[in-house]
Amino acid sequence: MALIVLAADKGAPGVTTAATALGAVWPRPVLLAECDPSGGDLAYRLPAADGGVLNPARGLLSLGAVARRGLHPDQVYEHTQRLVGGLDVLAGLTNGEQAAGLTWLWGPLGRSFAALDHADVLADCGRLGVQPAINELVDEADQIILFTRASLDHVAHLRERLTLLKRRVGVVVVADPRNYRPSLDEVRRIVSGWDVSFVGGIAYDPKGAELLRGEWGGRLERSPLIRTARELAGRLAGHLQKKVAQ
Repeated sequence: MALIVLAADKGAPGVTTAATALGAVWPRPVLLAECDPSGGDLAYRLPAADGGVLNPARGLLSLGAVARRGLHPDQVYEHTQRLVGGLDVLAGLTNGEQAAGLTWLWGPLGRSFAALDHADVLADCGRLGVQPAINELVDEADQIILFTRASLDHVAHLRERLTLLKRRVGVVVVADPRNYRPSLDEVRRIVSGWDVSFVGGIAYDPKGAELLRGEWGGRLERSPLIRTARELAGRLAGHLQKKVAQ
């Protein structure tokens, strides 16, 4: 179906939380893949479907161990796990040192994600530029989404990354709900003239993020995080469908 890369250029503007929220409300079958070369923490922050903990050894690390002779898209789901709420995830590396032995994996992994015929893939790639090898996965993306905050330093780094990528991307602003629309409008103004397909938003919502760690229900559904994630997911899925139709 489609590979959507979710990433940032500076710091940690909430890409992993946003990726998880988007996966939870995605309108089509979806796989959340934790592809941050610096290491991820899904295995430690989100519960498995049975209420237990995810196995940190099952995911990107175990997939890499069996894929040295070639990687087929069907192999990906042999290394996924399911979160409470039903979201399938490919857990990432647990530390950056593990990435040193897997630089060869990113290109084949990106091609396998793009070739999955029964699910979209949301690939949380963390901060771009830290490990250049991840660019081989990014190059396979149907859509790249860059996350930013509406602060001067974050937007300055965003513009620098737009120059380096040299391809059309979407921008998502992680914005305080109290200043949500003005934050989006300000970033939209700053990146006007760049090759940006759209500027969307997702709420900065620590309480919603805590609920996302294991409680699905009314309170989470009403949270700013999920409400804005649902709006963004619909927009992204619609954008991908238009690209396929073209």
